[in-house]
Amino acid sequence: MKKTVVVFAILIIALLTLFQLSKYSLTSGNLKIEFAIAGIAAVFLLLGLFINRRNRKLESPRVVREIDPERIKELGISKREHEILEQIAAGLSNKEIADVLFVSESTVKTHVSNLFSKLDVKRRTQAIQKAKSLNILS
Repeated sequence: MKKTVVVFAILIIALLTLFQLSKYSLTSGNLKIEFAIAGIAAVFLLLGLFINRRNRKLESPRVVREIDPERIKELGISKREHEILEQIAAGLSNKEIADVLFVSESTVKTHVSNLFSKLDVKRRTQAIQKAKSLNILS
């Protein structure tokens, strides 16, 4: 928190200094307006680069889970059911899944029902959560 306050304080001081410099240079006639604008743009460019670099450090790397094919076989989940589970995790509706996989909507509903019974869940969100905990979904 203190670092953020310090960074913004420095930014405000730099901006005020640039504004005063540009005001002085315009009244004295020594510096053209283009140089003042270029100076302000350079400050914002450096600030943007600094914030971007800091945000990249703060981002946690995504954990890529490996799918456990043995667990899928244990649960008796077919290849098509697994494909439908992946589409459910992507947030697609039954109709959208049917369009993507070129099957009827009733086929998707049947597979979803089978997945729910095999995973012992009642809702799509529970199915996704349980599948991730069993490492059958990345």
